[in-house]
Amino acid sequence: MYLEYYARDLTSFAQLHPRDFRSQVTPTPTQRTTLIVAGCYVIAIGILWHIPYLNWIIYPFKLLTVGFHETSHAIAGLLTCARIESLELDPDEGGATRMSGGIPVITLPAGYLGSSFIGACLIACGFDINASKVACIVLAVFFLFTLWWARRNMLTWVLILGMAALIIAFWFIEGGIALRYLVLFIGVMSCLYVLWDVIDDTIARKVNSSDASAFAHICGCCPSQCWGLLWLIIAFCFFAAGVIVGLVAFKKSEKEQEEESLHFIPIPGAPHPNAAVAGLAGVPSLALCLVSFATSVIWAIFGL
Repeated sequence: MYLEYYARDLTSFAQLHPRDFRSQVTPTPTQRTTLIVAGCYVIAIGILWHIPYLNWIIYPFKLLTVGFHETSHAIAGLLTCARIESLELDPDEGGATRMSGGIPVITLPAGYLGSSFIGACLIACGFDINASKVACIVLAVFFLFTLWWARRNMLTWVLILGMAALIIAFWFIEGGIALRYLVLFIGVMSCLYVLWDVIDDTIARKVNSSDASAFAHICGCCPSQCWGLLWLIIAFCFFAAGVIVGLVAFKKSEKEQEEESLHFIPIPGAPHPNAAVAGLAGVPSLALCLVSFATSVIWAIFGL
């Protein structure tokens, strides 16, 4: 009898979790709109990528993804006790991170995997306004590290300061809704660029040297195409995980998100549910903008 009850409980448990997972990943109307927008981003990026002149529209975001790639190398180097000497971006959508020391088997794959992980996190945060604000604060810290390591590379400065200005501008549009879709776009762009770059540089072998070829040289057990394929699978899993996390974690409607955003770094002048603090509603975001701007100016004067 106990075995019968035990078997019945196991059957109920096995039936409950698939059903619960399906309910969690079933999109709400707001999430369905987000998925449609993300799908349109994928199509638009795929079209603009191959059309001359029009591809300049997404050119800054390509460079931003290269910045994610190089900074991921640098952070992995920092975590493995390397000394970061410089970080550079070039107009041909390339980049280089120079470091001494570190553990190459960690720092080499960190470029592709780190930038795809960043893209996945941004996609997940793109499902919610407050999460997008948190993502932008993290990006601001990420930008400051990038500027410090690339303080002598003018292209990096122009790109990062331009992106920071774009993020601040979108923060003020429609109470943060526009910011959410910008974060979603950057996330989709980063993941797609990594997938395309891994295929182009390692599997298709359109370049003679790549992170995968250097990694294969160190390991000596598999050709670079095998490592490229492995990184491609991991990057695709990150992409999918970003969407799934967004669906599971952020179920609130757009109206509920707007109301919650009034309590977390609201834009200056936005209506606040508590009249006693309405006049101070914009102070945190304004202070954040001023601190970021002042830091950039100080580094521009003393760092270059």
